[in-house]
Amino acid sequence: MRNLIRDGKVREAANACDQLNQQFPEYGPGWYTTSRLALMVKEPLVALQAIQRAVEISPNQPEWLLQRIECVGKAGDLEVATSLAKQLADHFFDTPMHAAQFGKVLSYLGLHEDAKKHYLRACELDPDASQHYFNLAAVLHSLGEADAARRVVDRCLEINPDEPNAHLLRANLRTKSEEDNNVAALEAAYERSADRPNDRVRLSFALAKELEDLGNFRRSFEVLAEGNALRRQGLNYDLKRDLDKIYAIRDAYSAEQFERDIVGHINAEPIFVIGLPRTGVTLVERVLESHSVVTSYGETMTFPQKIVDHCMRLPDMPAASSAELASKSLSVDYAALGEDYIAAARPATSVMAHFVDAQPLNFMYMGFIRLALPKARMVLLQRDPMDTCYAIFRTLFANGHSYSNNLEELAHYLVAYRKLTDHWLEVIPEAIHVVKFEELLSEPRPVIENLLEYCSLSFEESCVGYFDASAAATNPAAAQTNRAFSRASIGSWKNYAEQLQPVVDILAEAGLLAE
Repeated sequence: MRNLIRDGKVREAANACDQLNQQFPEYGPGWYTTSRLALMVKEPLVALQAIQRAVEISPNQPEWLLQRIECVGKAGDLEVATSLAKQLADHFFDTPMHAAQFGKVLSYLGLHEDAKKHYLRACELDPDASQHYFNLAAVLHSLGEADAARRVVDRCLEINPDEPNAHLLRANLRTKSEEDNNVAALEAAYERSADRPNDRVRLSFALAKELEDLGNFRRSFEVLAEGNALRRQGLNYDLKRDLDKIYAIRDAYSAEQFERDIVGHINAEPIFVIGLPRTGVTLVERVLESHSVVTSYGETMTFPQKIVDHCMRLPDMPAASSAELASKSLSVDYAALGEDYIAAARPATSVMAHFVDAQPLNFMYMGFIRLALPKARMVLLQRDPMDTCYAIFRTLFANGHSYSNNLEELAHYLVAYRKLTDHWLEVIPEAIHVVKFEELLSEPRPVIENLLEYCSLSFEESCVGYFDASAAATNPAAAQTNRAFSRASIGSWKNYAEQLQPVVDILAEAGLLAE
């Protein structure tokens, strides 16, 4: 079985495990291995059933309890997974593999302080494994401990000078200068990665970032463009399918649809923060999360998934086209849709009166939100379209946003996005509060005061802490936010005006550029 797993034959290994479990149903390691294999093929419910059986056989095996926590979290019950993780947090594993696995689970659950302890343990147990140092550096970065993160990521790269994720993390930890940069090491790693396209993508983004910091804009864009082109080659992406969906929703959800007698689910807990990546969605999410009665639900796909679930219950599904699907969706039970969404969110958000859903794709579904949850708040972020396009193009996304790696595709996607969000502002203006990215960075206090008033929240000084220089000096998270959202980013696309001319042409034709 080990040989099958080593050779990547996961399905064959799973079949062998099934035979083992049938023959020896009281042999706990067989069920544990089945659970690990099920997670590898992204079947968390099967994995959870298997590990529950193992825990019934041997209730006090820490490794199996750890596996159960991971399965519960991957199955979507984050509240239970977090509770179980906290119960096990003080246990220290004796193998680097399990220490690192626990650190990964804790980080996934947002328990970064506990994750740090177990990543440190993994480094102690296996001090020559670069991956443990990278994981530790990443969680230190999440905690705002930039100096510690730099020291740890440097150690990672001492062990493995070609570790692309470590180079990318180090490049983004702070703005580089002529006296303090890693361009030479990055150039060397970049040259050595010619036959490893996945690594070269990450190294390209890291090198481009440091070159930009040093003002070498032409070379920076050349490397960035190569990284994006390599990433795009590896994607099976159809821009037309996305655009058809966006425009079909716009056409189906006309003003008349919001004049229908639809009650929806009356619940005021959610605050949807909506916008393209790099337009300030994360910043506004953190501002709201700093309020004493607000928690974050993250970039969850819950609302889009609930829409799909309810559409699939309609007659004659699936639909033949995006236009047909958008038209059919007008027949869903919006009150039931809203109720199902709140029920799914509540296990992770019930500790507070309000929660923030910051899923970018919700821009497509603002009309659905209005009909399903008429008391929910929607905050729409707007940013200069050229700055938006460049900021997205220079960002390497872990998942999704496949439109981001080609300038023309990115520009056409942004045009469709703007046409749909402008449509929502026209047909349901009373339901949407607009926050302009540039105003938020330039004059944060009045913008935040207006935002909190719209959300029916009292003003709290903690909500402007991210923009307070004195607070940033003592608050690592605020300092990290200040670095990520600098006013220097406003107009930064102009450093690449020549290279971005295809974007200028497309946006200008759509009427999205000022004179």
